[in-house]
Amino acid sequence: MAAEIDELKLKNSTMKKPKKTENEEWQISTWTHRAWLATGCAAVLFSIAKSIHLLNLHAPTNPRPWVESVLAAFIAYILADLGSGIYHWAIDNYGGPNTPIFGSQIVGFQGHHQQPWVITRKQLANNLYLTAASVAAFVIPINMLSSYPPLLAFVGVFGASEIFSQQFHAWAHTPRRTLPPAVAALQDAGILLAPSQHAAHHRPPYDNNYCIVSGVWNGVLDRSRFFLGLEMVFYRVFGYRPRSWGEPNS
Repeated sequence: MAAEIDELKLKNSTMKKPKKTENEEWQISTWTHRAWLATGCAAVLFSIAKSIHLLNLHAPTNPRPWVESVLAAFIAYILADLGSGIYHWAIDNYGGPNTPIFGSQIVGFQGHHQQPWVITRKQLANNLYLTAASVAAFVIPINMLSSYPPLLAFVGVFGASEIFSQQFHAWAHTPRRTLPPAVAALQDAGILLAPSQHAAHHRPPYDNNYCIVSGVWNGVLDRSRFFLGLEMVFYRVFGYRPRSWGEPNS
C-alpha cells in the first residue's frame, strides 16, 4: 500500500512539473530579449561616450561645453521621469491585446494592477527589452547624424533612464530587505522611484502617480490634473474613454 502511495505521489509531481514550467515562461529572458536589451544599452552608451570624446577632442580646456553637456544630462533625467509617466498613462488607459507592438505590454500593465508583485519575478532582459528596442530605434540615427555633445549627452541619459525605468518600477515593488543598499539609498534620496510614492498608483482607479523613474513629476501632474485634461481631450476629439474611468472610485 505504501509503495502504491509513493508511486501515485511521484506520478502527480511529474504531471504538475510541465504546468509549472509553462506558467513561468512569461518571466524568463530569451536570447531575443537579451539582444534587444544589449542593442539599446549599446546605443545609449555610445551616445554618452561620443559626447565625452568630442568634448575631449574639441574643448579640452573650455568649461562651457562641459557644463552644457552635464546640464543637458541632468535635464534629460528629469524629463525621462515625465516621459515614463506619459507612456505609463497611455498604455494603462488605451489600447489592448491586439495593439501593434505594444499589445503585450498593455496586457502586462493591466495584469500588474491586479498582481503588482509579479513584476519582481521577471528576469531583467524580459522586463526591459521592449523599451530598449524603442530607445535604440530613436537613438541610433541621432548617434550617426549628430556631433553636438550636449545633444548626445541628453539622448544618452534620457534613453538609458527610459530603458531602465521598468527596473526602477520593479525595485519599487521589491521588499526593502532584499534590495541592494545603494538602490534603497537612491530611493530614499528621491533619485529613484520610492515604494511609498508608487503605492498610491495601485489603488483604484489607478489614475495617479504614473511616473516611474524618480517620481519627481507625480505631485505636479496629479495636483494639476494633467492626465485628466488629456483624457478629456481624447474623449472629446476621438471618443475614447480611458480605462480608469470605468474603475471603482473613478
